[in-house]
Amino acid sequence: MNNLLVAQSGGPTVAINATLVGVLQGAKIYGKIDKVYGAKYGIEGAIKDNLIDLSTLMSDYDKLDTLTYTPSSALGSCRYKMKDWRQDETPYKSIIETFKKYDIKYFIYIGGNDSMDTVDKLSEYCRMNNLDTRVMGAPKTIDNDLNLTDHCPGFGSAAKYIATTISELDRDISVYDVPAVTIVEIMGRNAGWLTASSALARVNGGNGPDLIYLCEREFDSESFLRDVKNKLSEKPGVLVAVSEGIKDKSGAYVSDIISSGAVDNFGHKYIAGAARALEQLVRSRIGCKVRSVELNLMQRAAAHIASETDISESVMLGQKALSCAINNETGRMAAVKRISNAPYLVEYISVPVNEVANHEKTVPSSYIAPTGNDVTQEMMEYLRPLIRGEINLKYENGIPRQLVLF
Repeated sequence: MNNLLVAQSGGPTVAINATLVGVLQGAKIYGKIDKVYGAKYGIEGAIKDNLIDLSTLMSDYDKLDTLTYTPSSALGSCRYKMKDWRQDETPYKSIIETFKKYDIKYFIYIGGNDSMDTVDKLSEYCRMNNLDTRVMGAPKTIDNDLNLTDHCPGFGSAAKYIATTISELDRDISVYDVPAVTIVEIMGRNAGWLTASSALARVNGGNGPDLIYLCEREFDSESFLRDVKNKLSEKPGVLVAVSEGIKDKSGAYVSDIISSGAVDNFGHKYIAGAARALEQLVRSRIGCKVRSVELNLMQRAAAHIASETDISESVMLGQKALSCAINNETGRMAAVKRISNAPYLVEYISVPVNEVANHEKTVPSSYIAPTGNDVTQEMMEYLRPLIRGEINLKYENGIPRQLVLF
């Protein structure tokens, strides 16, 4: 039998279920899939034989529509680090046993950088052991830091949420004639794409953030204080957007002064707290009213303000990933190639996953203002198409409907 297994991994997004829907739609459209299974909690579901049957969903258009606009990972997620199979073959053998038990010929893994590392290792293991299973990646990350794709599913909706929130904060802080600084911390460890999207708050004539600091540039506290003082001399309310991953000239995270130092399963340090650290700095050195705002998880799952462009592209990438697998591609990732900005046109391609895994696409210098405290028009032109369009959510009892798979 030609059965399909699909799983989701990494941080939740607004669009990751839309990609799952694209895979399910593809299974119905292409007519070459007998059954579809979902692995619960990412690759760990395949390792532990923890699957659910998704086959009936392929023909349930109402549920598919609801799932498309349901945020977060409906199949559950994980942050499981796969070692090289030459070092530890145990989880690979467990996955292959699951593949054989359920006649899995195609495996689609929806996720970010670490998930693509799993796709790379597992596809290589299957090739080296002459196993006839096609392993494909479908991209997902609000950080927008995956290599070889113009942008990532989830990013456009997160950018839209950030731009809207910043524009609303701008209205909020503008009502008082008292010197005050508001510092907003936005997700982004090593890539400042999300923080840059705060500039979109200006597109309808709003002020947006007065200062924007991305993690791609060395952060200098004295320059920051000068920038803030200069803005305060021009207006009473100053709005600042900062990446959570801003670092000083020594390479230390600004948040380190209030961080616990804990790390996740991949060795990534928990770095939230940059805005709070800068709040303390402004309070002690400038002495004006100051507050910090950490957007945190709200950036990832704000389906009520999702970008229709983001959702529709996410569906198409799920279909593309399955199409590639059916056409005997393996060890690759579905990706977006931008053709033009005006009109906005893209095409869906596949790229070698080993050139995506463990690579990081950061903001290019041409997108960052020479002063280091703003973005350029080139960045704005890149961002603007990604937040266009509004989704048509279905509501029940005053709140959006969502589909829960288990």
